[in-house]
Parts: sequence; structure tokens; C-alpha cells
Amino acid sequence: MNVDVTTLPGIGVRKEFSLSKVDRRMGVVDHRDGGTDLIFTRIGDPDTTVQIPLSEVEARTLASLLGAPQLVAQLREQHRELDGVSTRSLSMPPNSPYSGRRLGDTEMRTRTRASIVAVLRSGDVFASPGPDFVFADGDIVVVVGTNAGLDAAASILSDG
Repeated sequence: MNVDVTTLPGIGVRKEFSLSKVDRRMGVVDHRDGGTDLIFTRIGDPDTTVQIPLSEVEARTLASLLGAPQLVAQLREQHRELDGVSTRSLSMPPNSPYSGRRLGDTEMRTRTRASIVAVLRSGDVFASPGPDFVFADGDIVVVVGTNAGLDAAASILSDG
């Protein structure tokens, strides 16, 4: 995919690409002061640009949301030929009993026979988190196991 990069003197850098299913371009403006704007433009009409300023946390959260499906798709492809093995991304609910607690406290592997293979948080990927990894609200937890195990993992993260 081609990403067009345009220097905006005194402002920063605009990076955008064309979307394949709609007549739009999408991208970001990285400001010199560290700010980021999400942008949408109708192809061939820069006057239609919609520019949405994002805080650092919002930009990282959006990156996590966009990155999680790709990571899950990649793991699904790797497990495609393994009967009974699935991959699912689970959102850590805001009131999860495990928010602020260690992964080891969940006893996830023992209780579900499913494994947490990654956690996405604010644009960062924590691969193979250990038992001392501490969950936070909004984490995207990538789990591999049977469908029953994945259902049980979702229940543990939301209800304890």
C-alpha cells in the first residue's frame, strides 16, 4: 500500500492513503508539537478534509483497536490447520475484577486450558505476558484455546 507523505511547513507531516472500498483518503497529521490528527478526505477534493485532533491516549487506543484484529488474524492463520484451536481478542471491561491485578491471579490456564498470548495496550503489544503482568482497563487480551476455553476466559475477565 502506498502512503503519501507530505511535509507541512511549520506544522508537521501529513501521511495518508486511499481506501479501497470508498472514495476517500485516510491518514494522520503528525504535528511538530507532538499532537496527532486523524484525517479523512474525499479523493481529489482536499477541501473536504475532516480533521479530528486526538490526544496521545486516544491515538494509542485507536492504534490498539486497529492492531488487534490484524494480530488475531495472523494467529488464526497460524492455527488454521489445528482442529479445535481458535484465537480471540477479548476486551478488558472497565469494571473487570482483574483490572489492576496480575495475570497470574486469574489462573487462566488452569481454569480454562486457554493461553493469553498477547495484550495490546495504548498501541503497545505485550507478547507472551508472564504471571506478573498487571492488567489495565481497556486492555485487549489475545487468547488461544478451544472455543469453550475462550468463552470461559471471556467470563473470567469480565466476571471473575
